[in-house]
Amino acid sequence: MQPPAWGARHRGRLVAVLTAVVTACAVAVPILTAHAAAPVCGTANAAQGKPVTASSVEVGSPFVATSAVDGDAGTRWSSVPGDPQWLRVDLGSTQNVCGATLNWEAAYATAYQIQTSADGNAWTQVYSTTTSTGGVQNVSFTGSGRYIRVNTTARATQWGVSLWEFAVRTSTDTGTPPTTTTTPPNNGGDVLLSYKKPGTASTQQNDANCGGCTTDKAFDFDPATRWATATDVGWVDPGWIQVDLGATAQIHKVVLQWDPAFGKSYEIQVSPNGTGNWTPIYSTTTSTGFKQTLTVNGSGRYVRMYGTARGSAYGYSLWEFQVWGTGGAPNPQPVIPPDPRNPKQLVWSDEFNTANGTKPDANKWRPETGTGQNAELQYYTNNNNTFTDGNGNLVLEARREVTPGSACPVDPVSGSGTCQYTSSRLITHGKATWTYGRVEANIKVSGTKGLWPAFWMLGANIIDNGTPWPNSGEIDIMEHLGREPNTAYQTIHGPAYFGGGGIGAPLALPGGADYMNAFHKFTLDWDSKGIKMSIDDQQVIAIDKATVEATRGPWVFDHPFFIILNNAVGGDWPGPPDASTVFPQRMLVDYVRVYQ
Repeated sequence: MQPPAWGARHRGRLVAVLTAVVTACAVAVPILTAHAAAPVCGTANAAQGKPVTASSVEVGSPFVATSAVDGDAGTRWSSVPGDPQWLRVDLGSTQNVCGATLNWEAAYATAYQIQTSADGNAWTQVYSTTTSTGGVQNVSFTGSGRYIRVNTTARATQWGVSLWEFAVRTSTDTGTPPTTTTTPPNNGGDVLLSYKKPGTASTQQNDANCGGCTTDKAFDFDPATRWATATDVGWVDPGWIQVDLGATAQIHKVVLQWDPAFGKSYEIQVSPNGTGNWTPIYSTTTSTGFKQTLTVNGSGRYVRMYGTARGSAYGYSLWEFQVWGTGGAPNPQPVIPPDPRNPKQLVWSDEFNTANGTKPDANKWRPETGTGQNAELQYYTNNNNTFTDGNGNLVLEARREVTPGSACPVDPVSGSGTCQYTSSRLITHGKATWTYGRVEANIKVSGTKGLWPAFWMLGANIIDNGTPWPNSGEIDIMEHLGREPNTAYQTIHGPAYFGGGGIGAPLALPGGADYMNAFHKFTLDWDSKGIKMSIDDQQVIAIDKATVEATRGPWVFDHPFFIILNNAVGGDWPGPPDASTVFPQRMLVDYVRVYQ
């Protein structure tokens, strides 16, 4: 069982305020008619990658329903405690089902049924047991339907029920599917047809609450930008957005990454001319928002999301609207960064092996000067507080030192609004940025109440393109609070999970040991599938990209980031210094290394 997510405060340059209203409900698509069973049972897993819903998900865990049908035996779905529980898969069209494999975690069900349905509402039992012993179970049965579910009625433990994988086998003859089937033809040559293609919408937003939330942002392959209907006339039904693919295309897949202002009821439609003759190729009345990958089959030059009922009090908003298929007039495909090589190789480092008093290497670092964010009380100097100590360490020193003419939040010790402390903040932006890899540093943190040392990364687009925080993405590899000596935090922040809602976890040292008493290695491992972070080679948190997209919001970590080292004084999260706080305080960095 995983601990609940912990969230650190924002430490970036810009702050955006977002409001999320999320409703959990099942996904449904058009009703299809069942066909007679065929005599030969196949071996392929018909459930893998298909839309899936569950009765519940263990609170605060990453063990979502999609993990039971992702083909990965190392990920799982887990329910809350209680009976009954169920996991339901939409096979996309009526199928003749003939068997299943259930790979149970230790929290298994002693009694369960396999059930099928044509519409996801009325269920027919095709298999039942009251003497399950868990483990891997291969069961055979005969049934037919578009939907199939495991319905558990008795648990073997005090926990919920948990499946590593639920695989479904179908017969080799599934009958003739209806004309509304979403099963595509062979689509091995599919490309992204909608990338940077022109779009139109019922309305679009461009105001103080969502600047530049225009139609083109849904087709730019940038998860940090979005389209939204206008606040004045757009928070109504229906609402729509369409894209011109440039020529007739065969459409096999549509990907929607919804903002919290999502469509609960909508259709995907195609048209030859974009002005009429719209043909639905997908429909739902129970969308749950977040990321939805829809397998479809249709032909047209224009593709439209036509929303008929909103899932919140707001309008409609999409971070991404992707159309995949063949034909059309696609633009050159967007560049997808490669994953790190295996084994990774050292590509950048600073070992700080210079004489005492040497300033940071200007080819690798530049200081950020001025006041901080989040009610911090220090003034960051131009390397006055930054130097090597002659013992192989970089020093970032926080001092009780007044900066005349500056303005900070009122210091509770002195009662002054002039900045009463100085410190250091270094960044690699303009020198080096990276997408993916292993980023690590060996650090001995500063201590005492009111100190906030950190080793972290920000998306380079926050400076390069003015992308606001948290849309730029933030990766906190280490944050330490002087008032919590034995705890360090590792967290990520994105458009719908930021501030106190960031995704992360703490690690407390055994026996209440203080982090400031020794060096500790803080590590980020990062690729196209997600992020893992560790302290002293002990994994603290693993964050899966697909899970975040399906449950929290867009993933904004597939682009260049830069490194930041700073030793802050005060702030909303750590609180201010008091009369007991000891200055100066040194944050020591033994090395910083990047492997790719």
